[in-house]
Amino acid sequence: MALYLANIISINLQLKTFTVGGLLNATFGNATELIISMYALKSGMIRVVQQSLLGSILSNTLLVLGCAFFGGGIVHSNKEQLFDKGTAGMNSGLLLMAVMCLLFPAVLHVTHTEVHFGKSELALSRFSSCIMLIAYGAYLLFQLTNQKNLYMPMAEEEDHIDGSADDEETPEISKWWSILWLSVMTLWIAVLSEYLVNTVEGASVAMNIPVAFISVVVLPIVGNAAEHAGAVMFACKDKLDISLGVAIGSSTQIAMFGIPFCVVVGWIIGSPMNLDFQMFETATLFMTVLVVAFMLQVCHNLSS
Repeated sequence: MALYLANIISINLQLKTFTVGGLLNATFGNATELIISMYALKSGMIRVVQQSLLGSILSNTLLVLGCAFFGGGIVHSNKEQLFDKGTAGMNSGLLLMAVMCLLFPAVLHVTHTEVHFGKSELALSRFSSCIMLIAYGAYLLFQLTNQKNLYMPMAEEEDHIDGSADDEETPEISKWWSILWLSVMTLWIAVLSEYLVNTVEGASVAMNIPVAFISVVVLPIVGNAAEHAGAVMFACKDKLDISLGVAIGSSTQIAMFGIPFCVVVGWIIGSPMNLDFQMFETATLFMTVLVVAFMLQVCHNLSS
């Protein structure tokens, strides 16, 4: 429902830039993860918060993006789908920055080089989180002000080649009705999230499944259903830039906003939420970002 309404708002804006469309879908899709994280953090389930946010990034960059490329390739097997290298590279760079911010607390913890054990790691996490939030704010400002016509030449060229304007879409309901429904659905998700968080440990015991598996795999896949459907749908409509904005943009938003936001909220409520995601999880995220960045570089070179 959230995906459907987000798509309608994007159409109401007439997708003046693909950046706005991808940002809207990523933001509304990530609302579920953030609400669940807030309730889990309030309940003291710090590892569940860390693992669910990590799983969300992995799910978006690997599963969602892979399905979008696969679906778009099948539907448009007779043509090359193009995307903007600059924006994809910027998102990859921000993801790499987020990985570096997660790597330092993990290394600090593993090497036991803290002057005050636990306190230095937490202080570094909070400082890094503030830097990440400022960097993501600057990135959004740059996206929404200086790149308004970033994708228009490519879109106009493709329309000229196709000889048709079949991308024109009309909204099914008004923008304000969409915003109203989104507000209602967000409140409803907030109510359901409290019950979901309270049943994680019980479900783990009842089904004999580790809590880590539920946090890293199950919760992100369910929470990313909107991004998954949206990215594949836009790729099948030959709007690969929006698919990248939804998949990679969503991962960037979780890494550069969701994770540090949870650290800051934990700081406010007195919870020791930090950026130490443990070495194995951090290394997995680091390898994922490298693989995605390399794949985007190769795909762009092949289409050039």
